[in-house]
Amino acid sequence: MRKNIIIAVLAVVVVSAVAIIISQKQRLEERQQEIHDRGSLVMPFDLDKTTHVFKQTDEGGIQQVRAKDSNDTEQIQLIQQHLREEADRFARGDFGDPQMLHGDNMPGLDVLITQADELQVEYKDLDDGAQITYIADNPEVFNAIHLWFMAQVMDHGSDAMPHMMQ
Repeated sequence: MRKNIIIAVLAVVVVSAVAIIISQKQRLEERQQEIHDRGSLVMPFDLDKTTHVFKQTDEGGIQQVRAKDSNDTEQIQLIQQHLREEADRFARGDFGDPQMLHGDNMPGLDVLITQADELQVEYKDLDDGAQITYIADNPEVFNAIHLWFMAQVMDHGSDAMPHMMQ
């Protein structure tokens, strides 16, 4: 009898855990779709034709946006224009676009905004897009870059990858 009760309790625990995991997965997928749909409010390029790449480095991180078709000059120009402007804003502590897209509570953003003077931001054209390099000596800013990158990868879902540098 006691063995049957233990088995029943374990079954309830397992079923509950599976239900929680499924629910969390659905919420994540809904969030990623919401970010994808709202992307055009902030980004002029087509998220279906581009990929965001986030690589954490020993100095901070490298963010790239690359056209999926390296011959798509329209997307490449839009990427380059947008990231050039974003790099200028980020260097001044203006992270308004990520806030608008991802929300005010995005991990790492508060530190990047308040300690922008501790952040070095460098823009670079790529043949198929552009990249922004973030460098920080301050451990708090360094960690904020990594948190911010992880949050973006999570929010962008299939529109992003943790890294794929060439």
